[in-house]
Amino acid sequence: MVTTTENKNNIPSLDFEKELNRWNEVLNVMNKPKPKIYPTPKQKVWKKNKATLYYYPPEEKKYEVPIFLIFSLLNRPYILDFAPGASVVEGLVKLGYEVYLLDWGIQGYEDKEMNLEDYIDDFIKKGVQRALRHSSANEITLLGYCLGGVLASIYAAIAEEPIKNLIVATVPIDWSVNTLPDKWLEGLKQGTLNMDRWIDVYGILPAWLVYGLFQAFNSPINNSPYVNLLARADDKRFVKSWSRINNWMNDQVPFAGETFRQIMNDIIIENKVIKGEFSVRGKKVDLKNIKSNLLAISSKNDNLVLEEQSRPIMDLVSSEDKTFQKVEAGHINLALTGKLAGIADQWLKERS
Repeated sequence: MVTTTENKNNIPSLDFEKELNRWNEVLNVMNKPKPKIYPTPKQKVWKKNKATLYYYPPEEKKYEVPIFLIFSLLNRPYILDFAPGASVVEGLVKLGYEVYLLDWGIQGYEDKEMNLEDYIDDFIKKGVQRALRHSSANEITLLGYCLGGVLASIYAAIAEEPIKNLIVATVPIDWSVNTLPDKWLEGLKQGTLNMDRWIDVYGILPAWLVYGLFQAFNSPINNSPYVNLLARADDKRFVKSWSRINNWMNDQVPFAGETFRQIMNDIIIENKVIKGEFSVRGKKVDLKNIKSNLLAISSKNDNLVLEEQSRPIMDLVSSEDKTFQKVEAGHINLALTGKLAGIADQWLKERS
């Protein structure tokens, strides 16, 4: 948006000084060092391979059931603990919950053979067991975000551990609803868009390729943040928030080749989770086995995961206590603003 003023003839004219300041601010933002992240105080309580389980003690413990956070494999989880006043983790610990977060870490070439079954059985399961021992709790709440919600649902369907509550936010559980570009979907189904050979050769998707795929998937949405920055460059609070978001979105991590293959083939193309055809080391994943209290959250302004992708979980689980909630938020700012903490608390406090 160009800043203009009106002269005596009511003809709009450009406010050069204001425009110059605005463009200077944009250039400054683009060239500044990465903004610092100020996480909520935490403790390392378990580590396996690259993954770390963090514990966030509550300011004043009010609830017996701790919360175990599972984020997507595609991005860094610090979006859940971005900054004071804009943190899901901070919000939950201030409300009196013990919080555990499983940080997947950064995969290397040596992790190329890891698949979804490894993540679920070796990391989520073992992490939950460790959290239960550490907290001395009898039950636990799983909170999965985006792909983390898919992982949480798969694990909950086969878990022997006591999962009292399951919360899935912006979860793409049903891939019969297409959000991929039409050409992508056509290529995937016909086999012309196939990364199997690339994975066989290179083993792991480097961070730059993950970022490129993410950008291609979101085009032209990925250009809108820069338009917003230019339009609101004189708003220091917005610019500060924009810098943090931009840093996180560009902070992609390498992706284990076998995991990517399994997500594309089993989860997206074959939609095996919904069909009950997915298995974890011989254990069939049937979402009907989930009897935990369920809260499924969908964001009204989510361009990545549609309500139609999330809502089917309501009919697939056996939970007697289940709620589907649609909230005013986007895919990212549901976590970024910390809003998710308050939404979860309103549902959890009577179940924790």
